[in-house]
Amino acid sequence: MSSSSRVPPLSSSGVFSVTASSLINAPREVVWDVLMDWKSYKEWNPFVRDQRITDERKNHLPEETPREGCHLHIHPVNIPPSFEDRWFPSSAFEQITALDHENYRVAWVNIEMPHWILSAERWQVLVEVEGGKTRYETIEVFGGLLAYLIRVFVGNGLKKGFIAMAEGLKYRAEEMYERSA
Repeated sequence: MSSSSRVPPLSSSGVFSVTASSLINAPREVVWDVLMDWKSYKEWNPFVRDQRITDERKNHLPEETPREGCHLHIHPVNIPPSFEDRWFPSSAFEQITALDHENYRVAWVNIEMPHWILSAERWQVLVEVEGGKTRYETIEVFGGLLAYLIRVFVGNGLKKGFIAMAEGLKYRAEEMYERSA
């Protein structure tokens, strides 16, 4: 783990990565609550519109509490980001690999395809900074054969999506914090 950013370093086997960050004028607890309230994503997140805990067949489970080892179906994913419904939205099927409430970190890996075809690992981290602010950092490292095609065809759209999510998180968390003050 890189000591300066508190985000795991890029994988040496990765083909490419996408990152985003945002300085948020709200405490980590408020930002974490917004980030982990997946049901509200449709209200503020133009990139990831919904994500749910599922079984291994992508059936939504009544118990939506995330924990390490859970399956996570992320759908729809709008590339480029938009609050409007897309004709052909993207999706991802993941497994949560880290959920650290104490250090405000969550991570997952893509499990839809064999690792040699596509591997993807996403980390989201909240770092406390001076003045009661929070820095949101996220990175996803892509590997495998399909990563080359993803980089060429949707790499810029993914970057725009990560930035849009970071900006949406900033706006939503600051709004929630102002309401509670």
